[in-house]
Parts: sequence; C-alpha cells; structure tokens
Amino acid sequence: MRVKSLLDALRDDRSQVRLDIAALELASIEFPGLDFEAFTFRLDSLAEQIDATLTRGASGLDFIKAANELLFDVMQFRGNAEEYYDPRNSCLNSVLIRRLGIPISLSLVYMEVARRLGRTVYGVGLPGHFIVAYEDSESRYWLDPFHGGQILSFSDLCALAKDAANVDLRSNPALLGPVTKRQLLVRMLSNLKAIYMRGEAFDKARQVLDLLIEAMPDYAEEYRHRGLVHLRQLNHRAAKADLETYLKLQPDSPEREGVEKQLVLIERWKAGLN
Repeated sequence: MRVKSLLDALRDDRSQVRLDIAALELASIEFPGLDFEAFTFRLDSLAEQIDATLTRGASGLDFIKAANELLFDVMQFRGNAEEYYDPRNSCLNSVLIRRLGIPISLSLVYMEVARRLGRTVYGVGLPGHFIVAYEDSESRYWLDPFHGGQILSFSDLCALAKDAANVDLRSNPALLGPVTKRQLLVRMLSNLKAIYMRGEAFDKARQVLDLLIEAMPDYAEEYRHRGLVHLRQLNHRAAKADLETYLKLQPDSPEREGVEKQLVLIERWKAGLN
C-alpha cells in the first residue's frame, strides 16, 4: 500500500499534496495495486469536457450548469442510497468507474474537476451530509453532489442539518466554512473505519486506524478501536499497548471499566503462555 502523499496530507494541513492523489492512496486499502494515473486521467477528461462547453468569461452559474449537466445528466453520477455502506462508495477510483458514491466522495469528484478548471469549489462538512460550495468574487452557491448537484438555499441547508443530525445551523454558522484537505481525508477514513468494523474486515480496519492515529495521535478513541481490532486478531501485546494508551489519554472515560477488564484478560492470557 502506497500512502506517502496521504500521510503527508494527514500530518500537515498546509501540505501541497493533491487531494485526488491522497484519496487514491486511501482507496488502495480496498484496491491494492491501484493505477493512480488511469483515474487522474478520468478526472482530467471530465474537466476537459466541461471546459469545451464554456465560453470565455463564463460565470460561476454557467460553470455549475455545465458541470452538473456532464456529471449528473450525461455521466449519471449519483448517490448510492441502496448500498450506502459499500466500501467502494468511499474509494475515488470506484466512484469514477461505477459513478456511484456517498456525499463526500461525489463532492471530491466535483472539487477535483473544478480545481482543474481553476474554479474554487470547497467541501462543506454539514453534520451527517457532506456538500460543496462554489465561490468566486461575484457569487457563492451551495451544491449537493449526492442529489444531482442541486443548488441549495440557506433554508435548504438548515433543513438538511436538522434532518441529518438535529443540528441548528443558524446557531452554528461556522459549519458552513471550508473543510480542509486533512479534515476531508479524516472524514473519509472515519467512514471507511466504520464500514470495515461493521463488516469485520479487521485487516483493512487496522490499516485505516493506523492512518487515523497518525493524523490524530492525541485522539484516544482510535486507540481503543485499534486495541479491539488487535484483540479480535489475537495480537494481544499490540492490543495491550493501545488500550493502555487509551486509558492514559482518557483516564475518566465511561469505557474505563470495560477496557480494564480487557487488560486483565490479556494479562491472564500472557500468564497462560508461561
């Protein structure tokens, strides 16, 4: 698995690593040996096709209409509501082939196509539903790639946040700010972690957790999750180290009693080996 660019982006919010490359490295957990060039070429091609329909000095709305027509009407990229938890929905290569994804991966496609055309489109991490915003010196539009690039009003955004996570957007306007590259990648990794844990794909879950811990070394919860994965894989020494780190970082955790019981069981297992 080649993750040098992904690690660089996770370690440093100012990293110059391209988002599409980092996302393809992330996808290599599910698709080892991935040919990155083939998929950056697909993004190049989408951008060129949109550009060919735009006149000189095309407005932001002109760009949005052209992008939406190609991506959602012609190519038929769409949200995969029926198989939302399929890991392929979180992998950029698969999204480009199948034209199916979840909000954040479809947003990523939109952002990367826009970047190639010098258009500013950034991610917006609404609770429970990721969207994008287009912005230039004259206009700003919020768009929902999961629903065909629908242009959203502020009222639409408030309803989305309320429905998805019962959050009042009017009292949390900062949620409409741009998501950084690092934040977007952490969110994608967290999605994959949940999918792999749910499907008991523990090898892949551990690879994702390694990356999340690299990105957030002081975030206790990921050590607990990785410790549990190690336990399922009978890696008792690694499990002990992670669970002890969790308790050190989160001494007052409500999970403390359960974690301490697991550590006692590990000690009994070690004693049984002697």
